[in-house]
Amino acid sequence: MSVPHHSPTVGRSAAPPALWRRVVAAILDFLTAFIGSGSLVAYLTGDLTSTGFQLEGLPALCAFALVILYFVVGKRLGGPIWRRVLKAR
Repeated sequence: MSVPHHSPTVGRSAAPPALWRRVVAAILDFLTAFIGSGSLVAYLTGDLTSTGFQLEGLPALCAFALVILYFVVGKRLGGPIWRRVLKAR
């Protein structure tokens, strides 16, 4: 006869991640999404400058849409990159 194995976390929910982890993850995820999508769109449209990029009009809307897409797809895949790295889920 086997004895059921009882884990110390059974019946209890895990503690939520620390506030600092969630805040740092949110900031890093936004920066990653903004800089990554902005740079990609600027490269594709020729809007790169010596100090980074400058987007206006349709390219800016495309970059904004990519930022939203980053978070939507990230949520479906288990959380955006920095949220997973910092274990802030």
